[in-house]
Amino acid sequence: MAVIGNRRLLRSVISLLIVLAVFPCPGHMVKQADFKKCDQSGFCRRQRAYADLADMTPQFVSPYVLVSDSLKVDGKGGLVTADLINSENGVSFAFSVNLLELNTARVQIKEKNPIKPRYDVVPEIGFGTEPDFPKSIPATNTSQTAEELRVAFGTNGQNSLVIHNKPFRFELAVNGVPAVSFNERGYLYYEQQRKKVETPALENQAAGGDDIVAPEDGGETSGEKLSDVEKDIKRLKEALETDLWEESFGGKPDSKPNGPSSIGFDLAFPGSSNVYGLPEHASSFSLKPTRGEGKTYDEPYRLYNLDVFEYELDNPMALYGAVPFMMSHKKGLSSGVLWLNSAEMWVDVEKTAGTGTLAKLASYIPFSTSKSTSVTSTETHWFSESGNLDLYIMLGPTPSDVVNAFTALSGRPAMPQQFALAYHQCRWNYLDEQDVADVDANFDKHEIPYDVLWLDIEHTDSKQYFTWDKIKFPNPKTMQQNLAVKGRKMVTIVDPHIKRDDDYPVSKQAAEKGLFVKDKDGKDYEGWCWPGNSQWLDYTNPAARRFWAEKFQFSQYEGSTPALYTWNDMNEPSVFTGPEITMGKDNIHFGGWEHRDVHNLYGMQLHRSTYEGHLLRSDNKDRPFILSRAFFVGTQRYGAIWTGDNFAKWDHMAASVPMLLSIGMSGIPFAGADVGGFFGNPEADLLLRWYQVGAFQPFFRGHAHIDTKRREPWLFGEPYTSLIRAAIRERYKLLPYIYTLSWESSRTGLPVMRPLLLEFPEDESTFALDDQFLLGSSILVKPIAEKDQASVDVYLPKSALWYDYENLAKAKSSSSGIVTVKTPLEKIPVFLRGGSILPRRDRVRRASTLMTKDPYTLLVALDDNGSATGKLYTDDGKSFEHQKGAYILTNLTFADNRLTAEPVRLSNIAKGKALSSAQIEELGSRVERVMVVGLQTAPKSVKVAGGSELTFWSEKTAGGGYKITVKDPKVWIGKSWEIVFS
Repeated sequence: MAVIGNRRLLRSVISLLIVLAVFPCPGHMVKQADFKKCDQSGFCRRQRAYADLADMTPQFVSPYVLVSDSLKVDGKGGLVTADLINSENGVSFAFSVNLLELNTARVQIKEKNPIKPRYDVVPEIGFGTEPDFPKSIPATNTSQTAEELRVAFGTNGQNSLVIHNKPFRFELAVNGVPAVSFNERGYLYYEQQRKKVETPALENQAAGGDDIVAPEDGGETSGEKLSDVEKDIKRLKEALETDLWEESFGGKPDSKPNGPSSIGFDLAFPGSSNVYGLPEHASSFSLKPTRGEGKTYDEPYRLYNLDVFEYELDNPMALYGAVPFMMSHKKGLSSGVLWLNSAEMWVDVEKTAGTGTLAKLASYIPFSTSKSTSVTSTETHWFSESGNLDLYIMLGPTPSDVVNAFTALSGRPAMPQQFALAYHQCRWNYLDEQDVADVDANFDKHEIPYDVLWLDIEHTDSKQYFTWDKIKFPNPKTMQQNLAVKGRKMVTIVDPHIKRDDDYPVSKQAAEKGLFVKDKDGKDYEGWCWPGNSQWLDYTNPAARRFWAEKFQFSQYEGSTPALYTWNDMNEPSVFTGPEITMGKDNIHFGGWEHRDVHNLYGMQLHRSTYEGHLLRSDNKDRPFILSRAFFVGTQRYGAIWTGDNFAKWDHMAASVPMLLSIGMSGIPFAGADVGGFFGNPEADLLLRWYQVGAFQPFFRGHAHIDTKRREPWLFGEPYTSLIRAAIRERYKLLPYIYTLSWESSRTGLPVMRPLLLEFPEDESTFALDDQFLLGSSILVKPIAEKDQASVDVYLPKSALWYDYENLAKAKSSSSGIVTVKTPLEKIPVFLRGGSILPRRDRVRRASTLMTKDPYTLLVALDDNGSATGKLYTDDGKSFEHQKGAYILTNLTFADNRLTAEPVRLSNIAKGKALSSAQIEELGSRVERVMVVGLQTAPKSVKVAGGSELTFWSEKTAGGGYKITVKDPKVWIGKSWEIVFS
């Protein structure tokens, strides 16, 4: 036993040393040397070299040509097919365009005769199986010449597709306004698969490049002197032949047994100077240029899920998630593109001034009759290491239309339980059951509501997930039940790394079933993570997903109860001993696919498996709540994500806004940032300011590193305890509104937290604005992101009327839309948009689940026309019964001095069947107060139509107008009614 104990001690010491080497003490920023830059990635370097070669070579022409004889047009089926050929090497490709609903086109270019099949993401993630997935539509008109094909499609034939044969390229426009062009700069470069050859000359030939003879005298051959341009071209051609096979990084080799298989292409957005998306990066909402004159970054935006310790701000380096989606926007037109590919990807962004060249789409219509224009366009260069070219192009025409189409393609967001939208309290780690009880009691003592308490990795037995430390947490069920009786929940962390230990049932069973990821030699892959020597389940394997899901059943996860939910961390995957702190690319997954093919979807497949496990344990009755750090296209179907391991600094709080805006506009609305910052110790004012902004963001959780000081909301004393309490309580008041926004997201994909351009797409001042945001369409928030900031300027779009949310006074802005707001500690600028009706619950209790039968307050903010609209959605807050018709949706309208409520039944849910009186009573609640602001004259009487007069009072508000408060109008949400202001 002593020998065994010493071995265990030795393993623990080795594990600790590795962890300390990879993750040093907080205060040291990210180790840049741990992560690749483009010039350290063979395929990134080659693709960039090809783009430079295309730009630099005189009279360069893309070698890709559409074979005219192969072109087929199925107008009724909305399908165009043809063969492409690379005229330099004779390699053939299958090209297709499928016209879809929602102004969408799917473009595919695939190698016709590859040596090995290329990885296809579509069947792996169930793309196309979602109920709202756009169906094929017919073309409305087609015409063809020897040089090009023109196809019109859309409801009114407003969308046009023009395909050019030689060189191959295509363009899409809406009502004659160019939206997207492909291969205009000739960057299409498809590295076809090949057999490995031993001599460089033969290898060059196999790659389709020129046969290059090494010069003997500094870049010159046969005594012929080369110009500087010719030398650069020669250097770039040589770069196309580097690192085709083996390469290494940080001393860790990548065997690359299948050789080069990268794909690159250019996409231009004519007339659009702003593009968005490509999360996750700690950068601005409007993507900055990485190429050309005026570039901000030298590196492209990288999409490769990585565990980046204390990530840097204003940097395009890869972080925890990857969504290869981009949206462009200009006045009158938005468009979006999705490259459905799960391999490592880089994207260059370049801003170019209009050239006035008519050959380039008439110098970007609407300037079609002009030969010169200064309109700025955005040109992008996309390149991925492997996979297929499977591109979805969405033609809006509005930002909301693009998001709707994108989430129809990738899956609508899951409807969360109500508790998930409330406040969550977390740290690494709460020490034991007594610590949990003390924290819970102190929330009650200080009258601060919260719904969920979280446990990090230290709650387990030796980092073995689905277990409990029997000394620290001997009675986990009782602990959870003590929270549940107060309406609260618990979340435990369950990571993908499985401790390699035959005495650990999960490890032993998975090994016996062959469910772990394999190394390049076919053995179970091993690496180091929190438990020490670990292995990783292959979540691309359906059998592994079923195995994992079954572990969440109450009979298998001992100590779990229905009040316990799950947190999936470290699922990029994070491997402390791997290249770039992740898994080697030549590892093997289900079906023989390399890890390089599936890397970016691995974490989502864990998220999916956990989601399916929660469905299994509740017999599909309970909506799961699962938080994931890694994410990919479609993550929104399974739950929430957060922005990862941020820092307790003012600039990190500020950076959370553009990061969350990018994530939300890329289809994942349920996201947040760690309030207070994960690393470091926030000052009291920073913590307060973070709570004040976090209360208006979709996922609201305080979290902290194990080495930080305790920072529960009451620990900084007054006035901070009271002010943090007020911020959290405001969140609870707004839960009916946020729940309604989440329901809207589940149907349309619209983000809960929105950039202003989404609601004001014609206001150019909003196009790059990312230091303020909207919660839904009605609430505008401006964070206080600097210490001792006495006042701040807020931009209020002039097309709307705005009220100060705190005192409901009309806001008075300058001619440019700027209003300066004083910001003492208790104040964060929050404005209510005129024309909105906001549902609230103003009776705040210690948990949101205790508020479900409380009455509503309706806050009506009138626009310049004396009108307002809103919605209120409610259901049981936890089950899937709403999908069977057990919900209440009420349209609220104020017009002509009348506030009306009209229940709505949706025809695509339970065929629109009406609710029974008992269901209305169960799901609805009474309205206890109505507040109307913006009336120009005070009413003489207020009454429910057909009823008696109501008690009300009027008061003048700053900025003009009246605020009317109606007490207990005795109306019920779920029924029709009307309140008349005479």
